[in-house]
Amino acid sequence: MFDKLKAVQAIGSLMKNKEQLAEAGERVKAQMESLRVEGEAGSGACRAVVNGKMKLIDLTLEPALLAGMAVDEKTRDLATALIKDAINDATKKAQDRVQIIIAKEAEVLGLGDLAPQLGGLLN
Repeated sequence: MFDKLKAVQAIGSLMKNKEQLAEAGERVKAQMESLRVEGEAGSGACRAVVNGKMKLIDLTLEPALLAGMAVDEKTRDLATALIKDAINDATKKAQDRVQIIIAKEAEVLGLGDLAPQLGGLLN
């Protein structure tokens, strides 16, 4: 109960200092933009890199997988599944990292326990 009251007080003080809040938001956005997280599937046969804004930055397929795609429908289906899995893996890891970034910034602002609720504001 007292933790929630402290959080409400912290939010109230931040509303008085909108510049501090805006600066914190810009720091989080900059960190999200520069964050790079790799996910993989098929023991590394497919690798995906996303940033903290969940945008795909890079996708790499091993040459053997590419060669098989040209010849075999089954390999094309496998490659499609691996691509999806690698992107989903990278996205999940990036989401986890963004939550950590937001939690650290919330702690600096004195918002501590409100970090999970703040995460939705920046995505």
